[in-house]
Amino acid sequence: MTSIEAELQTLASRIRNHTDTIATEEATKTSLVMPFLQALGYDVFNPDEVVPEFTADTPGKKGEKVDYAIKLDGDVRILIECKGLNAKLDKKHLAQLFRYFTVTKARFAILTNGRCFEFYSDLEEPNKLDVRPFFTFDLLEMRAATVSELQKFDKSAFDVDKILATAERLKYVSAIKKFLSAQMDEPNAELVKIVAADVYEGRITSQVRDMVGAATKAAFKEIIREAVQSRLSSALEGNSEAEPEEVALDAPSEIETTAEEFEGMLTIRAVVRDVLDAERINLRDAKSYCAVLVDDNNRKPLARMHFNRKQWYLGLFDGETEDRVPIEGLNQIYDLADRLRVTAEQYKTD
Repeated sequence: MTSIEAELQTLASRIRNHTDTIATEEATKTSLVMPFLQALGYDVFNPDEVVPEFTADTPGKKGEKVDYAIKLDGDVRILIECKGLNAKLDKKHLAQLFRYFTVTKARFAILTNGRCFEFYSDLEEPNKLDVRPFFTFDLLEMRAATVSELQKFDKSAFDVDKILATAERLKYVSAIKKFLSAQMDEPNAELVKIVAADVYEGRITSQVRDMVGAATKAAFKEIIREAVQSRLSSALEGNSEAEPEEVALDAPSEIETTAEEFEGMLTIRAVVRDVLDAERINLRDAKSYCAVLVDDNNRKPLARMHFNRKQWYLGLFDGETEDRVPIEGLNQIYDLADRLRVTAEQYKTD
């Protein structure tokens, strides 16, 4: 785990453990936003670099302030507006950023509630802030890809042109993912109409629309499941040491490996990658759990994911027997990183 990942995980744990006490906007700034900027390499105690209560008079508006401005080489590069941790970020919160954006040299603006950080620019019209973010970073839903994008805003790597080169693609990919995710959960009438026209011969009645809507929702899930299983079956080819309960995913089976289990394995790989080569870490599914093994050997268990129940557990093997630790989501795997590394060390020289 890189230094920035470790710092971000600390902030994520702070949110999970202290949501009730980080209630005000000021508490959010102190406990989350300032440490977030520090994780990106900015000196929050240098008023020439991170300017609190930044003021820049705009036409018809004087004395208004934006929470922070980040300066590099003497020029304002990023404007930041903060809200309380429990606030739902909304377009109405962009008002001040809109005004300040036009009278500074900033090319980026961040709207945040301490957990979600929405990054904006002027991709659609020069010197006018877009109404949609091109990138959103959620401390409680970190992925390797989003951390990689965030690192472009690190002080040591900050390059306006490089960020803007990928910002437009990010903006539309993000919007399309959001749209498709919503359609997977509940296909809208227009999508159902398009699908029905292509797959159903006959008059499209309300009953047909309901049937096609339900089938479309199920088809989305099947596509995801089959894609995950296809990737895993390649990784698990040649499995010859499976216990009776553990089987390769390309064999006919009632066992279904979920996207969460696959992502859990990738997270564990990331956690122990400084101890073991990632290629040594494999996934083997079972009816009651999903095993993460070293060298695809059931005698070298690294962890077990018990995700097929309402309360998730991660089974750890740093002791004599499996210790099932309750977790609320994949991000909590990082909280158990030290214990996973202890187990990985056992297999380091094998």
